[in-house]
Amino acid sequence: MNASSKRIVLAKVGLDGHDRGIKVVARALRDAGFEVIYPGLWLSPEAVVRVVAEEDADWLGISILSGAHLILVPKVLDLLRQQGLSHVRVVVGGTIPEEDVPALLACGVEKVFGPGSPLSDIVGYFRGSQPVPQT
Repeated sequence: MNASSKRIVLAKVGLDGHDRGIKVVARALRDAGFEVIYPGLWLSPEAVVRVVAEEDADWLGISILSGAHLILVPKVLDLLRQQGLSHVRVVVGGTIPEEDVPALLACGVEKVFGPGSPLSDIVGYFRGSQPVPQT
């Protein structure tokens, strides 16, 4: 699968208003040939899932700096499953304490990128991934 055939929604969930990092990641992924959709700040979990469905996304990248990741991310994952979108792969980035990473992985997040993750690592992760078959 080439980069351009992967559609990635990058979302800011909740009341987190810091978007510089997600915009930098969006540009790096676009420059690498991915189709990136960034719907903006302050989205509810329901709005995020609606965008993922409307855009027929392969991936959802959630950026969260507010500390509400253990509440908001599982909610988004539950809504994805309820809407028949369990094939959408989810990554999380932001200020996630190391001790919270196992809980995010256990609820269905595929990868967590912490502060300072090199853009080349993020792009490389998406490039190297294989599609999950839709069920």
